[in-house]
Formats: sequence, structure tokens, C-alpha cells
Amino acid sequence: MRLVGDNVEMGIYPTRDAIKIAEEQGLDLVEISPNAEPPVAKVMDYKKFLYEQKKREKAIKAKASKVVVKEIRFGPNTDDHDYEFKKNHGEKFLKEGAKLKAYVFFKGRSIVFKDQGEILLLRLAQDLEDVGKVEQMPKLEGKRMTMFIAPKKTK
Repeated sequence: MRLVGDNVEMGIYPTRDAIKIAEEQGLDLVEISPNAEPPVAKVMDYKKFLYEQKKREKAIKAKASKVVVKEIRFGPNTDDHDYEFKKNHGEKFLKEGAKLKAYVFFKGRSIVFKDQGEILLLRLAQDLEDVGKVEQMPKLEGKRMTMFIAPKKTK
């Protein structure tokens, strides 16, 4: 068995000797490469190794960006002032790096204005094309017509 590790003279040892060396140092003998000829083992503190590995994974996970989805709700007959107000909010959300979920909610009989709702969402997509790109075109799901806009990557 080939033995490696800190405070260990690297070399090829019989398995019993390798175990004895690890026990003398109060550490564990961990087989690294069992298929190698001869197999490779390392003298180390296995619990400490697992702890550090978890710590590294946690740090990587913390650095990963979390996707925030902000929502904007319209009615099928939203007038210009309300539209502009909500469009400005949407622009702010996209500049902050959040995804935008814009939807038109059809209440009661207003479902007959499906085309107006779609026109409204497409107009929003066109107005926000400089700060975001459409991820999903308007799609009717029940009483909602939904569209997703993702922020554009700035260099």
C-alpha cells in the first residue's frame, strides 16, 4: 500500500504497518485510490476532512445567486397612468437584478378582453426591452395571463 499524508514518510508499506503509523499519530487511514497499483491511502483526520468539505460546500452555496421574482398585476382595462406607474416599478425591479412576472388578472366576465390583456403585456415587454428580455411570452392559465421577463446581463 502506498502511503501519503502530512508528517508521514511517503512510500510503500504493508497494510498493517500503514494502520500502525496512522494509529501512532492518532489519525485515520483513508483509502484514496483503491484501484491503483499499489492502492493509495492517506493518513488524515477524517472527521476534520468531512467538516471542512461541508464548510466549503456551504460557502459555495452562499455565493450562488438567488433568483428573486417580483410580480406586477394588471387588469385588462388598465389605463395609461397606472400602466406607466407599474412599468416604472418593473423597470426598477429588473435593474436590481430580479426577474419580473407580469400578469393580467381577468375578473368575472372580463375574460372576454383576452386580446386586450395580451396587447398590454406585449406593450410592457416592448417598453422594457432595453432592461430585460422576455423569458416566456404571454400565456393564459385559468383567469391569469402571465409573462416572465428576465434582466439583461450588464457588462
